[in-house]
Amino acid sequence: MGIYRDVGVVLRTYKLGESDRIIVLCTQGRGKVRAVAKGVRKTKSRFGGRLEPGSHVLVQMYEGRELDIVSQAELVETLPELRTGLDRLGRCAAILEAVDQVSQEGEANAVLYDMTVGALRAVAHWDTPLVTSAFFFKLLAVEGVGVSVGACVECAAETDLVALDLASGGVRCRSHREGVAVSPEALLILQLVLGGRLAQALALPIGAATFEVDHLAHLALERHIERRLRSIHILDGS
Repeated sequence: MGIYRDVGVVLRTYKLGESDRIIVLCTQGRGKVRAVAKGVRKTKSRFGGRLEPGSHVLVQMYEGRELDIVSQAELVETLPELRTGLDRLGRCAAILEAVDQVSQEGEANAVLYDMTVGALRAVAHWDTPLVTSAFFFKLLAVEGVGVSVGACVECAAETDLVALDLASGGVRCRSHREGVAVSPEALLILQLVLGGRLAQALALPIGAATFEVDHLAHLALERHIERRLRSIHILDGS
């Protein structure tokens, strides 16, 4: 069996047998990887809490026939802020679930890895739902199904934009209105996020438009992956 080292973010884990755990990672060099961490659920495990969802780790692994085997794991960085409240935990969980859904095993995707690391750092730094919303919209863009928010997708009008039509991939003016209604305040946030002015959007006060954009982001992502995000609907009770 070959040995390799890679950096990655733990997306999720689940139990295997009495003491082992399967770890799913988004890695820089190999894309999504599933590996077994043997004995990690034991009290004296040498891995400790290093292989929990959201952990940014440097791992050494043996290549296996079906699942690789973790032999070493070191934390690359710690972001304790991610666990300072249910809101941040929920945003972190949503980001990890989204990455798990779109990433492919064995297909290197350094861009997705960098985006995931950046998103978790943003969750730690900014206490706003917009970090998740922005990540979802940018993730969709990378997937090739981004939305256009600068002009009507039907007539190219740049004013009186009132709706987001996910089927068409962009906003619509009042004359060609279809899709979900969008307020002027939410449209401004979308234009900031998708126009490369994310820091400006994140600095805005949290208000109704923030949650409107959050709702639109989840609708867009769930439409793309064709399933509901489990982490979001567990938290909101729906």
